Amino acid sequence: IMAKKLKNRGSSSSISTIISLSLVLFVIGLLSFVLINAKKSSDLMKESIGFTIMLKDALIDEPVTEKEEIDKLLNKESLKFTEFQNYLSNSGYFKEVIFIDKQTATENHKQDLGEDFEITLGFSPLLNSIDTKVKAEYVSPKGLIEIEKYIDDYKGGDIVQEKYYQKNLVEKLNTNVQRISLFLLSFCLIFLLISFALINNTIRLAVYSKRLLIRTMRLVGATNIFIQKPCLLRSFYQGFYSSIVAIFMLIGSLELLKNQIPDFINTNDYQQIGIIFILILIFGIFISWVSTFFAVRRYLNLNESELYN
Repeated sequence: IMAKKLKNRGSSSSISTIISLSLVLFVIGLLSFVLINAKKSSDLMKESIGFTIMLKDALIDEPVTEKEEIDKLLNKESLKFTEFQNYLSNSGYFKEVIFIDKQTATENHKQDLGEDFEITLGFSPLLNSIDTKVKAEYVSPKGLIEIEKYIDDYKGGDIVQEKYYQKNLVEKLNTNVQRISLFLLSFCLIFLLISFALINNTIRLAVYSKRLLIRTMRLVGATNIFIQKPCLLRSFYQGFYSSIVAIFMLIGSLELLKNQIPDFINTNDYQQIGIIFILILIFGIFISWVSTFFAVRRYLNLNESELYN
């Protein structure tokens, strides 16, 4: 009867430990997803900033009236722009490179403002341009200066008239992103330390309930390894089961968020999701095993009078 009671008590203790570990691991996993999506959101904001390159018109020294000459000139100009567009696309700086001719720019201007300045001026003052989206890692004052130099190096810059992007917006965005990232990282590190302490205390309490059994085994001549082995094996399974429960809780929560708030969190990157799940599994097993090891070791070294303190 006594053995049965001890077994039931041990089972209840293991279940409560698994539940506690699962909840802590679940919150850690949820914070990991928030950090990843915060990084993705900041990258999307950075890549939404436009970088426009205004191109020079073809220089004509003498009037050209023949249609063939005009076509040759236009073809030559078009080829030059295409080469420059390929130069930008192959640089690795840009996520998107789009050439916009002056006619398209004029039509877009008419649609946006509802005015046709060609009627007033008799011509379009707009230039051919290339609209680009810079990759997130280069959206910084240093990165954009590097891009400007790369553009100027193309044939001495004889094709580019002007480069335009919102410098103030880039500086403010980078400053705010750094502050938010630092805050989130600090918060996650603090919570990780708290989680470590909570898991450690939970396991120490579970081992504390077995301190008299550990002392009895020592008195009958059991070695440290013999006493520690079942506890460490149990801690391995507790960490494993806790991680599995936490992973299933995360899957359910992510599916709920995906259905209720589709733009809140991105769950399409299965590689990153898999990495987070693996890290949760490793962390759960590791922290459970290490905490149990030191807790059991502590009670192995206590004398009889200290067992009741």
